[in-house]
Amino acid sequence: MDSLITAAARALAAGDALGALQRVALRDDPPALALRGIAMAQLGEHPRARELLRRAAKGFGAHEELARARCVVAEAEVALAQRDLNGPPHALVAAASALASRGDRANALQARLIAARQWLLMGRLGEAGTLLATIDLQEPGMPPALAAVAGLTLAELALRSLRVAAARDALAQAREAAARARVPALLAEVEEALAAMQRPAARRLLPGDGDGGGVAREQLLRLDDVAALLASDVLVVDACRHRLGSGSVVEEEWEGGAAPTWLSLARRPILFALACELAQAWPGDAERDALIASAFRTRHPDETHRARLRVELGRLRALVKPWARIESTARGFALRPLDGRDGGRAVVVLAPPIAGEQASLLALLADGAAWSTSALALALGNSQRTVQRALAELQEQGRVRSIGQARAQRWLAPPLAGFTPILLLPAALSFE
Repeated sequence: MDSLITAAARALAAGDALGALQRVALRDDPPALALRGIAMAQLGEHPRARELLRRAAKGFGAHEELARARCVVAEAEVALAQRDLNGPPHALVAAASALASRGDRANALQARLIAARQWLLMGRLGEAGTLLATIDLQEPGMPPALAAVAGLTLAELALRSLRVAAARDALAQAREAAARARVPALLAEVEEALAAMQRPAARRLLPGDGDGGGVAREQLLRLDDVAALLASDVLVVDACRHRLGSGSVVEEEWEGGAAPTWLSLARRPILFALACELAQAWPGDAERDALIASAFRTRHPDETHRARLRVELGRLRALVKPWARIESTARGFALRPLDGRDGGRAVVVLAPPIAGEQASLLALLADGAAWSTSALALALGNSQRTVQRALAELQEQGRVRSIGQARAQRWLAPPLAGFTPILLLPAALSFE
C-alpha cells in the first residue's frame, strides 16, 4: 500500500472517518474504494458504503483473493448494521477461513464475530455459541477494538442464556479493551450495555387479594431478579419464552418418567393462554368465561366453547402433572401447584417488559437500527405479512416509524442498545 492508503487505514482504525476520506476521497483505485466504503459506513451512509465496497471487490483481480475476502467481510458488517439478515453467515465463515489461511488473523476474527452477531439477531444461540467458543479474549496481540466487540458479543450471548455473571465478566473485559482502543463509539457501546443490565427485563404479574382476585399490579424485574426467580422453587409461567416450570433455567428432557425442568408451550398457544389465565387467578380460581375469552378469543361463549374448554384443559392437566393439578370449582378451574422443596410452592407469571402482542417486535426494533420487514420476519420466525400488520398497528400508536418507500422501506424505534460497526478491513489492523 502507498503512504496515503496506509494513513487512511490507520485513521479508520482510530475511528477518524473524515480524516480517512481526506486522503482517499478523490481516488478510484480498488484499495481507495474499499477505504472510502468503510469511512462512509462509519459515518452512517450504509447504502453508499455497500456500493463502494462492491466496486472495490470487483476491482481487485483474481490473484488478489485476500483483498476481495476483506471486502466481503466489510460489506457483511455494513449489511449487519442495516439489519439485512438475508446473507448466509456460512459465507462469512468461509471468508474467515480464507483470511486465516493467508495470515490475516484480525479480519478472520472479525468475520467470525459478524457471523456470530447475525446468528444472535436471528435467535440462533447454538450456532452463535459454537463460533464464539473459538475466541479467546486473552489471546496475545489481539487488536483492542476486536477484543471489545468480542466481549460485547459474548455478553449478548450470555444475557440471552440468563448467565448474568458471565455477561458482566465479558462486559468488564470489553470495557477494558475499548479503553485501550480509544474508540469513543465502542466505549459508549459498552457503557450502554452495562446500563441496559440495570433496566427492567421482565414484569412479574401479582394477583390481587381474595378468590380470583386477578392481576392487581405488577413488579418490574431486572435480569438478576429474573435469573433468581427462574432458579427458585416457585412455579413460573414464563410468558417471555412461552413455557412453564421451576427450579432451573436449563431445560431437561423428560425421559423414563423423570420430571422435566421446563415444559415448552410455544407451539401450543391455546394451552399456554389457559395456563396464563389459571396462574394469574392463583390462589383463587378462574371463571369459565374468562378462560374461554383468553384461549378462544370470544366474548360470547356457547356450549361448543365450553366443551372445547374441557378438552383443552384435559390436555393441559396431563402436561402439567409434574408441577401442579388443575381442579374444577363451582365457578371454573383452579391451578394447585404441588409442594416444593420448602413444603409450599407459589405461582408466578413472568411477562415481557413491554405489554402487548408486539413485544418481541418492539424488542428487536429497540436496538435503534433500521429493520426491513423481511429481516424482522426472519428474526421472529413469522410471515412477512404478519409482521407488516403488526408494524401498521404500532405505527398508528406512534411506537414505531418508517423511512423510505417500497423495497427501501425500513422501520425504526427509539434506540436502547446495538452493535457498533468497527469495520476492520485495513491490513494495518493485523495481529502483531
